[in-house]
Amino acid sequence: MRLLAIDTALAACAAAVLDTEQGVVIAGESVAMERGHAEALMPLIARVMAQANLPFAALDRIAVTVGPGSFTGLRVGVAAARGIALAASKPAVGLSTLSAFAAPHIAADASEPLVAAIDARHRHVYMQVFGPGGRTLVQPRIAPVEDAVSAALSPRARLVGSGAQLVAAAWPIGERPPAVDQKPAPDIAWVARLGAAATLSQALPKPLYLRAPDAQPQDAASLPRR
Repeated sequence: MRLLAIDTALAACAAAVLDTEQGVVIAGESVAMERGHAEALMPLIARVMAQANLPFAALDRIAVTVGPGSFTGLRVGVAAARGIALAASKPAVGLSTLSAFAAPHIAADASEPLVAAIDARHRHVYMQVFGPGGRTLVQPRIAPVEDAVSAALSPRARLVGSGAQLVAAAWPIGERPPAVDQKPAPDIAWVARLGAAATLSQALPKPLYLRAPDAQPQDAASLPRR
């Protein structure tokens, strides 16, 4: 299988091509950025496909991170993945950013629980709790930092993701400190591997927001309808 993976959910614009028969990522690029994904993504994908020396028609699947993450970034990545999938007549799959953060740690050691956390601002995080074997104990949700601490509290706690340090900073005094892997965005190679292992669905990927946007229309400023 040849798969194109895309990630614009957080603080990176990234794409990679995975060849599962060779077992390697044959091309990839990740650029750190907080905004500007819309302008950067398609040229970046073009460079990655040129590096892989593949036309889009040679792909078997498109994978994209669907969130949680930046509202604008999610829309950019999902729209690109859906557009490429439709144009190339290929299936597309959506992947949680929390799962992408957790994947390399679960692959290295699936015996201990792990909490993936993304900073959702205002002392909240998007979180998902994984148990032994990588099974989900708590589904992706938004919660206060203190709830993430309670979920992670164990003798061998592991915290990963862009909100890992935020949760670690609230750790109770006297408890053994957790292992922390703070990264601004998931590894695009692991997004690709998860995409290759994912079960295909008839539905196209759509953003996983978990909460309403901060910016809301102002009713007082709206014009009356005639």
